[in-house]
Amino acid sequence: MRLGGPWAWLLGLPTAVVYGSLALFVSVLHNVFLLYYVDTFVSVYKIDKAAFWVGETVFLLWNSLNDPLFGWLSDRRFLSSQPRSGTGLSSRAVVLARVRALGWHGPLLALSFLAFWVPWAPAGLQFLLCLCLYDGFLTLVDLHHHALLADLALSAHDRTHLNFYCSLFSAAGSLSVFASYAFWNKEDFSSFRAFCLALATGSGLGFVGAARLLRRRVEAAGRELGCPAMAVNGGLCEEELLVGREDVGSITLGQYLQQLARHRNFLWFVGMDLVQVFHCHFNSNFFPLFLEHLLSDHISLSTGSFLLGISYVAPHLNNLYFLPLCRRWGVYAVVRGLFLLKLGLSLLMLLAGPDHPGLLCLFIASNRVFTEGTCKLLTLVVTDLVDEDLVLNHRKQAASALLFGMVALVTKPGQTFAPLLGTWLLCFYTGHDLFQQPPQAPVGSAQPWPEPPAPPPAQAPTLRQGCFYLLVLVPITCALLQLFTWSQFTLHGRRLHMVKAQRQNLSRAQTLDIKVV
Repeated sequence: MRLGGPWAWLLGLPTAVVYGSLALFVSVLHNVFLLYYVDTFVSVYKIDKAAFWVGETVFLLWNSLNDPLFGWLSDRRFLSSQPRSGTGLSSRAVVLARVRALGWHGPLLALSFLAFWVPWAPAGLQFLLCLCLYDGFLTLVDLHHHALLADLALSAHDRTHLNFYCSLFSAAGSLSVFASYAFWNKEDFSSFRAFCLALATGSGLGFVGAARLLRRRVEAAGRELGCPAMAVNGGLCEEELLVGREDVGSITLGQYLQQLARHRNFLWFVGMDLVQVFHCHFNSNFFPLFLEHLLSDHISLSTGSFLLGISYVAPHLNNLYFLPLCRRWGVYAVVRGLFLLKLGLSLLMLLAGPDHPGLLCLFIASNRVFTEGTCKLLTLVVTDLVDEDLVLNHRKQAASALLFGMVALVTKPGQTFAPLLGTWLLCFYTGHDLFQQPPQAPVGSAQPWPEPPAPPPAQAPTLRQGCFYLLVLVPITCALLQLFTWSQFTLHGRRLHMVKAQRQNLSRAQTLDIKVV
């Protein structure tokens, strides 16, 4: 049947655009979730403190473990060096399996997002279940989406092209943060619920449509290469790609971990990425604090809110410039340049001091934007590690989702260390505890909420000075650590070309001829 009108236009979209649109359907939900879920349960549903911390503790454990768990369940069949008789998978079958997973898990992510905004259980129980369900489906979507980046394309040019559209659509999805301000009202929650319903509906339908378009592309490529059974039986071709060279069966999780422990570039990368995740979340956690104590006397409240909102969008737009540089110079060189830039700007700010509000404003914004942008570029490095893992261990297929999950397992503790270490450093230097309500009531005071006494002049600049040193010394330390670990990373230049050539020979990547442009 020949389709016309808008359907024909949709079918004619480049694969890179369809793949990138998946980032839009995640971004429109996730940015609203991050901004409002705590305020909703604390201010609207009135969750008690104990239930809140129990939910956050369980969520912390689940968030750390579900990446490798889902990655292992998804990709463990690819780890053996030689496929079992009659069950080998082609590259097209792997891609189709990931696309089908996105078609199912995407709408379920949208449904779990909706579960936050309607009270349907006691607040503590709903908080725990909603967090775990939402993060579980988000992890499944992210793992398969990132894995497709490694499975759809092999060359650095094609992967940066796919990532370019991810950044473009993620920036568009971040605009939901600005739109949400028009509907957010703690007293009348109905308009915000309707807004979230519209977001979830658009996201769920978008996942279904994008998954179908991607599936058509893969099946069409299979038919052109003489694999008509793909459209019927889900992608298993008569010819199977026998990548392995060792006569071994499926490996255990312990054996896989031993292989990772011998993967030198993986170890250096996760060491660097742990620092990067720490720095990203440090900036997110302390961005409002820096604005309040370093710039509140020089910028208006609306300007501060605008800076906070634009910080969600700018990293994606920033990557639209850096990704073409990655094609020209390589991801390794661009990331190293960003580390040097972070170090240089931080040293300049340290020498200038805290009494230059314009320079401070520029530094705070650029520090967050460049750091978040670097995090998004590192996805390309993980795809190169997927290639090297396949070549080093002679796998029958690239275990893309599993490797992304293992990277997340090692680096996610940086999310927890960021607020803990930041608040400890601030308390150590200034004596100011962020977990206590400032200022303290005078000893023996009968008033439960006394008027705050004016701070002594000698102590007035202490907290401001502490925030300034925290602002500049953390990125300096992170940059130095990252420059050292990144200098030990060898998967670039000649070695990277050699790995990609070997993967192409092992995987016969030409059997998946899907144009991404």
